[in-house]
This record gives sequence, structure tokens and C-alpha cells, in this order.
Amino acid sequence: MVRVGIVGCGSIGRVHAMSLNGLSGVSLCAFADIHKERAEEYSKEYTGGEGRAYESLEEMLQKEDLEAVHICTPHFCHTDLAVEGLEKGISVFMEKPPAITREQFVRLSKAEQSSKGRLGICFQNRYNETTKEVSRILKEEILGKVKGGRAFVTWNRGQSYYTESEWRGSLQTEGGGALMNQSIHTLDLLLHWLGRPVRTEATIRNHHLKCVIEVEDMVEAYMEFTKGDDPVRATFYATTAFGYDAPVFIELVCEKGVIRLEGGSVWYRTWEDEEPVYFQAAKGLAPGKEYWGRGHEACIRDFYHCLLTKEAYGNDLSSVENTFFTVMDIYDSARNKER
Repeated sequence: MVRVGIVGCGSIGRVHAMSLNGLSGVSLCAFADIHKERAEEYSKEYTGGEGRAYESLEEMLQKEDLEAVHICTPHFCHTDLAVEGLEKGISVFMEKPPAITREQFVRLSKAEQSSKGRLGICFQNRYNETTKEVSRILKEEILGKVKGGRAFVTWNRGQSYYTESEWRGSLQTEGGGALMNQSIHTLDLLLHWLGRPVRTEATIRNHHLKCVIEVEDMVEAYMEFTKGDDPVRATFYATTAFGYDAPVFIELVCEKGVIRLEGGSVWYRTWEDEEPVYFQAAKGLAPGKEYWGRGHEACIRDFYHCLLTKEAYGNDLSSVENTFFTVMDIYDSARNKER
């Protein structure tokens, strides 16, 4: 039985707790939050009061014999807490982003390499049925090679989303807005299918909450993935100033046709076919929200399967390196007004 603790008892920590409670071979036995009453509430809700509550990861690790911890805290804490766990030889499963600076990422990588514990990153949308369907179409080369893509994330985050939080909206604590927080999963999928950009050019703006937040509410990026006269190109757009949380949209253009993912559906067609082929994902009961994916449970289940079997985990730090550094490149391009 793997003994597990959760650090950060907010909204995303709840998704992790619900997912862990359904896993065999896993015992959720400790909770930590700077507001100890939140950890106590989690203990009552998810362990019937048997799980002990703490005010810090340090205290929890001193008093508990844990084999894994989940980092579900504000962004600026992610790296420090993950490194703390890894240095004690404990496996760590952490929410995105793994870091908010390049230096933090390098530090995390060094801690992972020298630790007896394993590190997993929660990029849950890689486990969506729609993601797997697009990957299948590409692997079977039904439409030939990918020639480009576009992606849109148009969601709504109003003033209360930031003012009710102690950390959202600040560059120091959130690290970024529409890109870093809301649309990083969609960028991750786009890069999963297109690779590493060789050129990035981007802009960021704050349109609707200028006096409330420091982070961006809009990002647009142009990326090239190959050089030459006919490069593979992609465009990416995300905003949190839309009227509602619309389904994520990703489209890939290929040699022989086009694939479109929108929310829980995928369709593709060749240039010659008039009628597309449709795929609809099942309506899941797993924790999470439809518009940002219900793959947490599958992602977490896979992590513990790999811990127990000693298999390689697909969402380790190296697997998200491309996404993280592309996010950094987009921010650098936008802030420095250069490629």
C-alpha cells in the first residue's frame, strides 16, 4: 500500500483527492495547507477524519512515513515543494506548471536525477479519449504527415476569480495568466503532435482586467517547426476575456486532409471526401470539468501503476520540457518584442 499525502487543499487538490480515493493500492493518509483548517476539512471529507492535517510539507514529512506526495499549491511553490520531497527520496506528483522560471526547471531536473523518488507532472489532457484518437489517426498516417496546426482557448475568468485568491493574477506567484495557467494544456497537445518550434514570435496583452491583475488575459503565438521554403507552421490563441468557457479547439492540417478536435469530439476528412469521419468521447464521470479535461484520474492511476511496476512514466519531467520551454519562449518573445 503506497502511503500518500496532499499538499495544497484548494480546488485542484480536491480533484486529486477524489482520484486517489478510487485507486487500489493507495492510502491517502495526510494533508497539508498553510490554512490548517482546510487540511482538516479534507481529512474529514476524504478519510473520515483518519488522515492527519498539517500546516506544511516539512511538518508532514517529519511526522508521516510517506512514499509519495501530491503538490497542488499555487504555482510559485511548486518547484520548492517538489524538490523538498525529492531530496527526501519521496516520489512527487505535481500540478502544472512544474516551474515558473527556467532556473526553477533546471533545479527541479537536478533534484529528479539525484532522487530515489519518481517525479510525475499532471498534464491530464494527454489521457483524453480525443487526444488518443488524434494520435491514432496520425500514427496510422491516414492523412499523411502533419503540415501545420492552429489552436484556440477562449474562456472566461472575471475579477472575482482573482480577488478571491491570494496568489492568482500576480507575476511573482502565478507566473503568467492565459498561457501559463489556462491554456498550457492545449499548447502541450499541439506540441505533442508538431514537435519543438525552431522559431517563435508572440504577443501578450491584458485587455479586460487592467487594474486587477499583472498577468496576461490574452496570448497569440506564431510558431515554425521546420525551416525551408515550406515550413510546418502553427498559430495559437488564448484568452480569458470570452463570454464563457468554450470547448478547446485544435485543428491539424495534413498532406491528405484535416483533423479537428473540439471539446469531446474529433473529426477528420481527406481533401477528396465530402463527409468527415466522426469520433465522440464518452461522457465521463471522472473528477474535473469537461472544458479542461477529465483525465486527472487516468493520469494519476498511470503514475502509481508505474511506481508499483517500475515502468517508465510518460508524464515525467523530460516529457514536458518542450512545452515548458516553449511557454518561456513565447513570454520572452512577447516581452522583448523579438523572435
